[in-house]
Amino acid sequence: MAAAVFWICAVGLLHTYLTYPLALVLLDAWEGFRADLRYLGGGRDRRLPTEPLHLPKVSIVIAAWNEAGVIREKVENCLALDYPPHLLEIVVGSDGSDDGTDEIVSSFDDPRLRLDRAERAGKIGVLTRVVPTTTGEILVFSDANTMFAPDALRKLVRHFADGRVGCVCGRLRLYNRREETFEESAYWIYESFLKLREGRRGAVMGANGGIYALRRSLFPALPANTVVEDFVIAGRCLLRGLRVIYDPEAVALEETTEDYAKERRRRVRIAAGNFQALGLVGGLLHPRQGFASFAFFSHKLLRWVAPLFLVGLFASSVWLFPRPLYAAALGFQICFYWLAAIGYATRLPGLAGRLASLARYFVEMNVGMAHGFLRWIAGTQKVTWQRTARA
Repeated sequence: MAAAVFWICAVGLLHTYLTYPLALVLLDAWEGFRADLRYLGGGRDRRLPTEPLHLPKVSIVIAAWNEAGVIREKVENCLALDYPPHLLEIVVGSDGSDDGTDEIVSSFDDPRLRLDRAERAGKIGVLTRVVPTTTGEILVFSDANTMFAPDALRKLVRHFADGRVGCVCGRLRLYNRREETFEESAYWIYESFLKLREGRRGAVMGANGGIYALRRSLFPALPANTVVEDFVIAGRCLLRGLRVIYDPEAVALEETTEDYAKERRRRVRIAAGNFQALGLVGGLLHPRQGFASFAFFSHKLLRWVAPLFLVGLFASSVWLFPRPLYAAALGFQICFYWLAAIGYATRLPGLAGRLASLARYFVEMNVGMAHGFLRWIAGTQKVTWQRTARA
């Protein structure tokens, strides 16, 4: 029994973090080979879609709660985007802000901008209230602390010329004013790599709330307690048989936080929302969903139960310790957690410091996932969110 637990946990962890990305690379290589043959045989052009002749009207929706520190910059960023003014609408949905956010938005004199204010109800409450009042054919969702590149809208909307596309996720680039490299960067690059590969098959596992676009007609009716609406919205598109793609050229910038306590709370909130989402998009696990089913199981479901795998792997390694293979596995785990502890205690220079920082991040991520699971079971996760302070 202990050996079975060990191998189930080890294979689950290896698949979600290693063999799944490798499988995506191999699938890309195979698809590239087939595409080359089709192209040489007179098939269709494989370049990225060009800008459509007739641009659609776009409504940018920004859910904001007490964002006085960044909302002016965000509005100015949206107003300066390279998109025809008569085809652009910007709606700031204030979730009961009381720090001057509403007054800052109202101080702008531009017909493209509108403030929609109501009492606090959480992000899904803001979107449910605001979206029916918009007039754009394409909805673009963003956060107050996320700044778009000038051509981001044009990059996002070009894909909707294809009627099979329901949702487009842009590329969110994280940065830190104080550190050129930080522990989230390596993991974020890894996650962006997975999104890029999944997007080539039209099945990105979840949009990013900072920058993604959706056909207005596809905005779903969601429960008022939905926490990770960006993941659920993308999943609902996949369940309708539509493509969810990733465009690395549609870029937005977001600053990382220096407050690790608030960052941990954010991770716990997202984790609780992920487990809640199983009841909303669990149909993606059905084999008839094809690649989307494989991606959801490999990229999401196994990642969500990774804390259980980690506990099971350690416990079974201790139980089977006298045997050489399991003793080596136990030794590796002890060294890894020791490295994470060093990452908590101090910041080392060079490669050792980066490895310790990554180990710490991995452990924190899985502790947050376990905490989120317990919060979901207890039903104590609130739908309202706390803004993450930036430098």
